[in-house]
Amino acid sequence: MISYEPFWQTLKNRNISTYALIQKYKISSSTISRLRNNKGINTNTIDDLCTILDCSVSDIIKHIPNK
Repeated sequence: MISYEPFWQTLKNRNISTYALIQKYKISSSTISRLRNNKGINTNTIDDLCTILDCSVSDIIKHIPNK
């Protein structure tokens, strides 16, 4: 399973709100919703988030093995 838990911590560490992602950086509210619910997003979006947040992929997603 893919978790976006690191994304939320990175946002907090960078003091960037979801509102700013939507308004300033044009990330769609549906993408924010998908991140909140650990649903899939495309690699272009992950790349955009890494650029916006000046971070690596591991600061956005982590893999949790299925049990």
